Amino acid sequence: MMNDLLSLSTNAFIAGIEGVARRFDTATYPQQNLPADDWTLLTRAGVLLPTLPKEYGGRDDHLEMCRVVETVSEWNLPLGMYVTVITAVALRPIVLWADEEAKQEVLPHYAGGDPAICGFASTEPGCGSAMSGMATTFEEVEGGYRIRGRKHWQAFSISAHWWLVSAKNDENGRTYGYFIVKRSEGFRTLRPYEPLGLKVIDYGLNEIDAVVPRHRRIPAEGRNLRPMVEMLMASRAMMAAMGCGFLRRISREAHAYADQRRIGPGPLSEIRFVRYRLAAIDASYTVCAALNHYLRTALDMKDAMIGAFPAVQAIKTVATERMLSSAHHYQQLAGGEGYRCGSPTNISAQAFLDARVYTVFDGTNDLLSQQLTEYCLARTAGRTLSRFLAEWPLTASAVRAQRLDLGFLDGDLRQEHLVLAGRAIAYAFAIGQVMRWAAETGADPARARAAIEFLKADIAGVATEFGLLATGVLGPDAPPAQAPGRAPASRSVPVPSAAWRDA
Repeated sequence: MMNDLLSLSTNAFIAGIEGVARRFDTATYPQQNLPADDWTLLTRAGVLLPTLPKEYGGRDDHLEMCRVVETVSEWNLPLGMYVTVITAVALRPIVLWADEEAKQEVLPHYAGGDPAICGFASTEPGCGSAMSGMATTFEEVEGGYRIRGRKHWQAFSISAHWWLVSAKNDENGRTYGYFIVKRSEGFRTLRPYEPLGLKVIDYGLNEIDAVVPRHRRIPAEGRNLRPMVEMLMASRAMMAAMGCGFLRRISREAHAYADQRRIGPGPLSEIRFVRYRLAAIDASYTVCAALNHYLRTALDMKDAMIGAFPAVQAIKTVATERMLSSAHHYQQLAGGEGYRCGSPTNISAQAFLDARVYTVFDGTNDLLSQQLTEYCLARTAGRTLSRFLAEWPLTASAVRAQRLDLGFLDGDLRQEHLVLAGRAIAYAFAIGQVMRWAAETGADPARARAAIEFLKADIAGVATEFGLLATGVLGPDAPPAQAPGRAPASRSVPVPSAAWRDA
């Protein structure tokens, strides 16, 4: 049965995925951890195959990885995250960098129709996004490595069969390591967590005390965290695919709700501010469609992605903001019914709960925005930040075509400014991608123009926040300013022209 999927065209393969994904419609599917039998339906439809090499029974296709996640997310956003974690976060590093012996041991479990699950264990109770603070350790022992520590908020904390685990060793200076661990070797769940949304995914607090064979260590530079940053690039980029699928549905259903809901003699959609909210949702969908186009055509999850660091930071922050803001607009349109989970008229309550965490998971948007600014500052080479952005390939087209005034970024930047500046940089990047998407797909120019205007308004909002900070709202005890051009402080920001494999 699985072999039959390998000969299908891409469109036929994705059509089969969509046929199964419809069964998980978030309007009717129970808000519960995904049962193994239901995961089997998806694995037998082939959701894992684009990630796997052809020699291991896969389809080995970057575009199909994106389209699978987009398709699943349209019907069930949490399920899109479910697939993304297994494919883009956990299996991808194994496919790309694990030793052949480890691949032969692990990958066949994911090429068949059995419901194998793989997770990535990184976040710990004592450290969230600052992974340099991890406490989980590894040490060499006879025959391999012993890994000990605690991890939490791992997708599939209770259900994963295999894990990619990060750990540190401080014996001769700090070294980081990444290991493939079988649950039965010593990975156990101490306590389940109850998330507000994403109910199909199980989370919890885990304890690890495992010995793994030597061949299951991922060969990666161990003195810095760039390998982990690289491992997270694909999932952050995949937010564009999830956002595109999710917002296609939100746009469709918000319009239908507004047209059908009667307010006095006419439909809700005749109220002008309602039309504004619908326009904002549509603009967000357009932005995510453009970012998804960039993901499909300019990135490659089948190769190292550290060179795409700034683009991926921008994609993740903009796409997730658009998902959340659109879910909020939809919920406001639905009124009281929008606050009711399981409402027969709309899915806005569940959509808001599911979208809320996206700006937090996989690196908080505040952190990623700061890192994006730090990345740019490290490359200004004596130029002002606005001049750099006017010449940088990722933003130059938007600055030039839209006559963006980014001069407010050129003062001394404290930490709070770094976060806000990163948002402005990401919006400028997104404007450029909307322009590129419209030119390459022949999309409706009016649709692209509306999305660009919303993004320009976001940049203006950041400028206003800079002005607000200048009034002293944080008080007199703010830390010293960071001068423009100063090297980035974060260990997670790649140095100029560095690739993680030879850093």
